[in-house]
Amino acid sequence: MPAKRGTSSISDANVLGKSLRVRGRLSGEGDLRIEGEIEGEVRVSGALELCDGGSVSGNVAARSVMIEGSLTGDVAAEGAVLIRAGARVTGNMNGAEVSLEEGAAFTGRIEADFELPDGLAGGGAGPRGRRAR
Repeated sequence: MPAKRGTSSISDANVLGKSLRVRGRLSGEGDLRIEGEIEGEVRVSGALELCDGGSVSGNVAARSVMIEGSLTGDVAAEGAVLIRAGARVTGNMNGAEVSLEEGAAFTGRIEADFELPDGLAGGGAGPRGRRAR
């Protein structure tokens, strides 16, 4: 279940505080909560949380991604991507599951991998599908 707005969904995360601005590539192990600003690519092995008031201008890759702030760039997640109400996102989203809350501003494409039921796989496509909305 997602965390309530304004509360962190990840504990023991590395934190980029509100007063910090980073220009360049940022990568690391574990979870990352972004409260400040990043201009550049972000890659972490754990969960990525872009808090309300935080911003990223660049592509992001993580195990899962939750966005409350502003993102301009593409997202690649192994797991879920959640765009919360009030978030502003421009870019393509790719994850195992992509969710947008009512009130989120989103411009881009959504791609998600999913399992098709046996009756729908047909045409030699196999049991896996790819969907773009």
